[in-house]
Amino acid sequence: MLLGLSGPIHAQPQRPTISERQYRVLSVTGQGIENIQTTEAQVRLGVEFQGKTAEAVQQQVASRSAAVVSLLKSRKVDKLETTGINLRPNYSSNNGQRRLVGYRGSNVVSFRVDIASAGALMDDAVKAGASRIDNVSFVAAEDAIATAQKQALTKATQDAQAQARAVLSALNLSPQDVISIQINGANAPVPPPVPFQATSMLRGEAASTPVVGGEQTVRASVTLHIRY
Repeated sequence: MLLGLSGPIHAQPQRPTISERQYRVLSVTGQGIENIQTTEAQVRLGVEFQGKTAEAVQQQVASRSAAVVSLLKSRKVDKLETTGINLRPNYSSNNGQRRLVGYRGSNVVSFRVDIASAGALMDDAVKAGASRIDNVSFVAAEDAIATAQKQALTKATQDAQAQARAVLSALNLSPQDVISIQINGANAPVPPPVPFQATSMLRGEAASTPVVGGEQTVRASVTLHIRY
């Protein structure tokens, strides 16, 4: 015989788990900018020569380049490296016909030196045999950039917090804890400085070429996800 139940059975409600709870979250992105003084010049210069034969051109380029590199090493420049070696035929055109008239060769190096020494060093490099100055750009020291990146991150974080407080205050709400932090582009390289092109050839005993640096801007962006 089956026994009847004396009353209805009521299911007990279960509390939602932590993963099932819904949080109200505000996402804000702050920006931080830090300007620092440049202290180093990134210089790219080289030797260029034209001649009748490839062998003669190559020998002249090699000899003059060796003298320039020797000078740069004696001045203990940083990050000295060869950035381009070129040897190619030189043609002239007449009535639609090309005629070989010789060869053109070049050897280009780049290096870093403190800005105060850059002008005099470029003058001396020309005297040693350099015949072209391709580019001079300005950068801050690596330790200064690292410090500026941290300061920019601090400013970006403070900016994001200020934005969150302003928005929530306008809505009569209060911020709780930060549940997520995102550093945007933390591993991105520092934007390159604006290049300065040499505007004239260095000649004879002229006054030292003036080289003046500027500021470099370091940027950071931080996104906060804040519960309220």
